[in-house]
Amino acid sequence: MIWNSAAESMPRVAREQLQLDRLQETLRWVREHVAFHRERLGGARVGALPDLAGLPFVRKTDLREQYPFGLLAVPRREVARIHASSGTKGKPTVAAYTAGDLDVWREVMARALTAAGARRGDLLHVAFGYGLFTGGLGFHDGAERVGMTVVPVSSGNTARHHLLLQDFKPDVFAGTPSFALHLAETLAEQGGKPRELGLRIGLFGAEPWTDGIRVALERAFGISAFDIYGLSEIIGPGVAGECEARDGLHIADDHFLPEIIDPVSGAVLAPGREGELVLTTLTKRAMPLVRYRTGDITTLSLEPCRCGRTSARMARVKGRSDDMLIVKGVNLYPSEVERTLLAVDELAPHYQLVVDRAATLARLEVQVEPAPEVIARCGGFAADHPEIESLRRRAAEQLRQATGLSVELTIVAPRTIPRSEGKAVRVIERG
Repeated sequence: MIWNSAAESMPRVAREQLQLDRLQETLRWVREHVAFHRERLGGARVGALPDLAGLPFVRKTDLREQYPFGLLAVPRREVARIHASSGTKGKPTVAAYTAGDLDVWREVMARALTAAGARRGDLLHVAFGYGLFTGGLGFHDGAERVGMTVVPVSSGNTARHHLLLQDFKPDVFAGTPSFALHLAETLAEQGGKPRELGLRIGLFGAEPWTDGIRVALERAFGISAFDIYGLSEIIGPGVAGECEARDGLHIADDHFLPEIIDPVSGAVLAPGREGELVLTTLTKRAMPLVRYRTGDITTLSLEPCRCGRTSARMARVKGRSDDMLIVKGVNLYPSEVERTLLAVDELAPHYQLVVDRAATLARLEVQVEPAPEVIARCGGFAADHPEIESLRRRAAEQLRQATGLSVELTIVAPRTIPRSEGKAVRVIERG
């Protein structure tokens, strides 16, 4: 099912003309209303979509420097809502919305929910945080647009989630994949049966996750798991989402124009090349952004999908450009480690990378927990048990073959890796 076939399935030629028209209007709008954009864009003109490559980038540092309202393109009284990042690395980045912007957000979220198989009348359990974080309200408003019944549980309070999931038996779950795995694990430990909750679909985002995590989620809950992508600077969740074909995430590119660039040189890369995702808002009015560097590493495809949608598709995010680790001269994304670990059935989907930079050459330790069935066969956990030691050597060798690094792999006792009620912390840096 397609939510808005006119927008999601329009011919490529018509789509590109619409994008150009909206891009030119956006450039006119920001020049007239935002000094920051007027100064950086100068007199540059865009007569065709490829001309966009000649315009400068916007970075997250620019948003922080313009904090709080330096990028507003409308009078403050016309702003209907304000969201913001957590600000853990400095001042928060502010996202402002007019009433029209909120309507666009509901529209693109309705598309993403419908693409994943959600339907009018479905009961949606929202485990994303509400408040300044865009996750909870983004899913909430989009689901109401579809006609779903929303249970706004928010994040945290594991016991409350257990109660409501078992008593309400929702059709659809939305949250971070790490928190969903935590819910399944703790419910099973208490004698509950996650596969008997009645869930049909899981919608996950807000942190990179691999197909190994997808398999773990689907096994735990008996669901189909879908990736939804977004960022508050652009609109929130709903920038892109997987359809039921699960062959990439469909970008709502009539509202958000995507590019892939080389993270180092900034040069635009052809479809299929891996690089950093850059997005330009085409319809946002309160706080438009032109060529915003997301930091997310992915690829683009412009080929039509077998589901009937013709929008650009992005591969699932591999990681963030600033999350890339350099260990002994080797570039490594945490997702590459995750993908390898979770291909080993005897390992649980709970791991952490510890990077020690105190030495001349950085040292990487990968800590991972064994699967429950391994513990059962061993009669409990002992790091020196022959089966666990054999598993450790095998997993370490698979990591070496996949990454080119000889890493120190440690199999730790169950529940050693911290569980998350929000975004998982996968990398710990020391030294």
